[in-house]
Amino acid sequence: MAEPQQSVAKAAALSEPGALQVTEGSSVKLRLFGTDLNSRSWSWLAFAEVDAGANVTDDDGELCRHRSKDIEVTRQVQVYRDTSVVVELRVRPLRKNEDSKLFVLCTSNGSVWMLHPGKDTRIMVLEQKHSLMPLWLQIILTIMLLTLSGIFSGLNLGLMALDPMELRIVQNCGTDAERHHAKCIEPVRRKGNYLLCSLLLGNVLVNTTLTVLLDDMVGSGWLTVVTSTIGIVILGEIVPQALCSRHGLAVGAKTINLTKFFMLLTFPLSYPISKLLDLILGQEIGKVYSREKILEMLKVTGPYNGLDKDELNMIQGALELRTKTVEDVMTPIRDCFMVSKDAILDFSTMSEIMETGYTRIPVYEHEKSNIVDILYVKDLAFVDPDDCVPLQTITRFYNHSLHFVFYDTRLDTMLEEFKQGKSHLAIVQKVNSEGDGDPFYEVLGLVTLEDVIEEIIKSEILDESDLYTDNRSRMKTVHYNKKRDFSAFKPTVNEVQVKVSPQLLLAAHRFLSTEIIQFNAANISEKILLRLLKHPDVINEIKYEEDNKHCPDHYLYTRGKAVDYFILILQGKVETEAGKEDMRFETGPFSYFGTMALGSTLADNLSSSRNSEMNRSLSLHQADRSESAASIVPSSTVISTHHYIPDFSVRAVMDVQFVKITWQQYQNGLLASKLDSTPQSPENLHVSTDVSAMDKAPNIADETTNLLNEQNSSKRKSIHTSVDNNI
Repeated sequence: MAEPQQSVAKAAALSEPGALQVTEGSSVKLRLFGTDLNSRSWSWLAFAEVDAGANVTDDDGELCRHRSKDIEVTRQVQVYRDTSVVVELRVRPLRKNEDSKLFVLCTSNGSVWMLHPGKDTRIMVLEQKHSLMPLWLQIILTIMLLTLSGIFSGLNLGLMALDPMELRIVQNCGTDAERHHAKCIEPVRRKGNYLLCSLLLGNVLVNTTLTVLLDDMVGSGWLTVVTSTIGIVILGEIVPQALCSRHGLAVGAKTINLTKFFMLLTFPLSYPISKLLDLILGQEIGKVYSREKILEMLKVTGPYNGLDKDELNMIQGALELRTKTVEDVMTPIRDCFMVSKDAILDFSTMSEIMETGYTRIPVYEHEKSNIVDILYVKDLAFVDPDDCVPLQTITRFYNHSLHFVFYDTRLDTMLEEFKQGKSHLAIVQKVNSEGDGDPFYEVLGLVTLEDVIEEIIKSEILDESDLYTDNRSRMKTVHYNKKRDFSAFKPTVNEVQVKVSPQLLLAAHRFLSTEIIQFNAANISEKILLRLLKHPDVINEIKYEEDNKHCPDHYLYTRGKAVDYFILILQGKVETEAGKEDMRFETGPFSYFGTMALGSTLADNLSSSRNSEMNRSLSLHQADRSESAASIVPSSTVISTHHYIPDFSVRAVMDVQFVKITWQQYQNGLLASKLDSTPQSPENLHVSTDVSAMDKAPNIADETTNLLNEQNSSKRKSIHTSVDNNI
């Protein structure tokens, strides 16, 4: 029986039962067991070549006649006892086209060579594999190749994941380090397919070389597979890709020169492939996000992007602006504050406008859906509520243009129109084609610049004048009940109760002073007449009630009923009924009645001697003369007992404004005009002539007032009872 001992070059290994496996060119020591063994036992041994897989029987002695010299039995024999010796075998190299050979042991009895029985004496000679390089160099190269494999794999993920558009963004808004890194990478990343081909070719080349090197180091078989898999997957793929997925910008910038080198190295193969890809797939554009994707990206990255809720709402509102129309944000027409075209800008109307807090007020005619003009609150800067200016006067003067838009106008378009400065308020309308009639424009509501801005910032803009937090939900503000109180600006009791325009007041003044003899400059001065017209009780009005036409309040004069006042119609119409036939006719503005009720003028009743007496009893101090001249009546006024009985009736048939001057007021005006024109001496007593004294009737009467009463009593006998108005 033979047993292998050790190999000089490489130890033999038992590959299968009964067969020994040795490499070519090696020396093998073989232990033999038997009887009568000695130092010449080597000559009894030889080997014969057989074909692999051939069926060789133990009695096949023909093989031993052709003994092989590929395995030589040397004379070096070590004898331990006569039953065991060790012989040395030298295995010669195989031929170039051979990778293995199978040999069987032959023994000799001195004359005949025979095949040794059994399979445990067979020897398989295998080709010896030569290392490509020394082991230390293989280890260094393995480490370098693993490093390059990791770099290529990481850059493939890190650089290709960097979008060209993102790199441009980082160059503009990143940190200094990020801007520098992006600036280094962007020129290379712009050549996307060329970079991709270079990295993939480099990665494949390195991994292939690494596998070959590991196979030479470890040997063939499952151990090479396990070793290469662990090295390439863990060290060359997982670790670098995990690192570059988070720090791809920095790693790519640090290794940009190595990337350029391999792009140049692989240029002959990678560049043509990249051009073919560009031709087929087209130029790389980069990631482009739609509004929906940007909005969703901001929501998902909310905890990390540093935006608070308000900022996110503003961005969301700006991105959604094109998806909404003015109908979504407008104030419905039923909730809009408007002013009628026929309104008078008196204290009540202007207070109502100011209480709303709006700066632009639509003006409608007949109904709210018929908007004909617009009023800016700043237009009222030079309007005095006391003047009772008609609203049409203001709107015609400024003539603001109306801005109409359709209900389906997008908010971004609406914002652009507002930015052009035409108006910050637009009227929303649509074409109503319902029914059998012709289509018409239907007003739906109003939209303002504030509505659009509130939709952008996704929040309500409130000021101290807003009554509602939202025009659509109509939710009241906290300060809803804190309305402005304009009562401090209301007219006092001494001011004119009925408001008329300055033009109408001036026209009434001119008419009285030129057309009616009782009020001409010879009897009453223009200054006193103007102050008389501004007296609180002089200008009055009647609100006509259509349902009660013959209401007593509608009558200015009633036939047979004594009166003591004069009437001048300023606005409106009245119906006059006169004569035994009850003739009726209508008269309009600047018709007047009751001049006989005023009595005689001072020019007809006062003599020069009475003037002297008046100077002694009602003189004015020289220092207060100007104040007295501006007054209408002295502190001691005349008590009127004068009455006039008309034989006609005057009834209002619509709203009427009129001048009503009583006999008392007229006589006081005559006296004030006389005092104003009479020379005064410093010795005269001072008399207070306040305008408010016209409303008082004191019981104190001096000589002048007595004289006036006497003269007026004589005149009352000749009062004419016919209609004395001039139409």
